[in-house]
Amino acid sequence: MIKIQIKSIYGSILFEYEKEKNTIKDTLLKAIESGADLSGANLSYANLSYANLSSANLRDANLSDANLSYADLSGANLSYANLSYANLSDANLSYANLSGANLSYANLSYANLSGANLRDANLSGAYLNEGTFGVCINCPEEGAFIAFKKCKGKIVKLLIPEDAKRSSATSYKCRASKAKCLEIEGGLTEIPSDYDASFIYRVGETVEVSDFDENRWNECSTGIHFFINREMAKQYNS
Repeated sequence: MIKIQIKSIYGSILFEYEKEKNTIKDTLLKAIESGADLSGANLSYANLSYANLSSANLRDANLSDANLSYADLSGANLSYANLSYANLSDANLSYANLSGANLSYANLSYANLSGANLRDANLSGAYLNEGTFGVCINCPEEGAFIAFKKCKGKIVKLLIPEDAKRSSATSYKCRASKAKCLEIEGGLTEIPSDYDASFIYRVGETVEVSDFDENRWNECSTGIHFFINREMAKQYNS
C-alpha cells in the first residue's frame, strides 16, 4: 500500500490517501471526490496529465512546473495559483478562474481558455500558439480601422484612429482608448454607453477614456469595447 499526502504550501496536511499503486493524481482526484479543501495545496512538479480537475478549488495552490497537459480544468478555481512553468498544453481551462494567477512561462499551446477569467494574471513569457483557443489577436496593432459595438441594442459604427491605444482581449472583444462615432443604427445621432450613461457616443465626434488599461488580460477593464465586425457586435449580449 502506498500512502500519499497532499500538503499545503505551509506544510500542513490537507488530505491523504492510501492504496496499491497510488499516485499523486489518484490522491488528488480522491481529494476532489471527497470534497476536500485544496486551496493552498502544494502540487509543484506533480504529474496531473489527463486528470479531471473540473470545478476543483485550487485557489492559491502551487502548481509550478506541474504537468497538466490534457487536464480538464474547466470551471476550476485557480485564482492566485502559481502555475509558472507548468505544462498546460491541450488543457481545458474554459471558464476557469485564473484571476491573479501566475502563468509566467507556462506552456499554453493548444489550451482552451475560452471564458476564462484572466484578470490580473501574469502571463509574461507564457507560450501561446495559433491553437490556443479563447485568446484571440483580433485588434490591429497599428493604423486606423473600422470597428463596431452595441449600445442599448443598437449597432454603433466606430473609427479607431491611428493614435489610439488598443488591445485584444481573451475573447473576440477588443478595447481602445479613443474612437470616432461614424454611424448609429436607426439614424440616431447619439447614444449612451451601456455601462456609463454619461459616456455618450455622438455621430461625428470622438470619445476618449483617460484611464485606458493596456493590460489585455483585464478583459472587462477600462476602455472603449468593440468588435472587428458588425455581426460579432450584433450577437453580443452585454
